[in-house]
Amino acid sequence: MRKYAVRAEPARRLVTSTDSAHALPVAPNVLERDFVAGSANARWCCDITYVWTREGWLYLSVVLDLFSRRIVGWTTSASLDRSLVIAALKGALSLRHPAPGLLCHSDRGSQYASGEYQALLAERGIVCSMSRRGNCACKPACAGTTRR
Repeated sequence: MRKYAVRAEPARRLVTSTDSAHALPVAPNVLERDFVAGSANARWCCDITYVWTREGWLYLSVVLDLFSRRIVGWTTSASLDRSLVIAALKGALSLRHPAPGLLCHSDRGSQYASGEYQALLAERGIVCSMSRRGNCACKPACAGTTRR
């Protein structure tokens, strides 16, 4: 290896963004994988992903309007806790001001099942929906997000 200037690159550790093994209440799957919305601010989908940076992993939380397939709220953080998803939802709420009855769908991770996140949804009259175990929240819905 030294002769040919070949160096081994250590494997990056696997990052998990969903902790669904918790004792928090889980909402029913109201969306039922129907990712079509009849109007803006009728159905939102939320998810978390992560990006490798020179300083380590950066978590990204997004809120997607299923009608326009546009990101309406997002935030980043070095830590993966409920404040990440709450900040993304608050950003979307302040930008869009949806009427009560909005359906907000996510996976069943501890961040989305947290009391603080659920209280924010209830306070705004938002209907909570969570994917069944083993299904990601909105990957099929994100297929058209590059449209402008």
